[in-house]
Amino acid sequence: MDLKTASAIRRLRLISVPEGISWIVLAVCTVIKYTVADGFNAAPVLGPIHGVLFVLYVIFWADAWNRARWNFGKAALYFAYSIIPGGGFIIERALRRESEDAVIAARARKEGVVNA
Repeated sequence: MDLKTASAIRRLRLISVPEGISWIVLAVCTVIKYTVADGFNAAPVLGPIHGVLFVLYVIFWADAWNRARWNFGKAALYFAYSIIPGGGFIIERALRRESEDAVIAARARKEGVVNA
């Protein structure tokens, strides 16, 4: 994995958790608005914040897909998880594993270790 690919995946990892948190908070505030609290409306504040985070996620997702050369299924799965509340946490974990595996493979290539 080259440096630009690793950077693209890192950006996607870094935005996935805040995007997931903003989705959950927005959903909880919407439920509270319509069920419990009279006059409680956090959507005008939280909606644009989540919107900006989601747009950044999509931009970083497209860049990572292009650089990492994921197949369509993997890229679609990473996008679908961004639509599910809390899916950003799943994506971050998967991307962390992927980047750690790439580092291990690069170190093995550098040291000349060959799979038997």
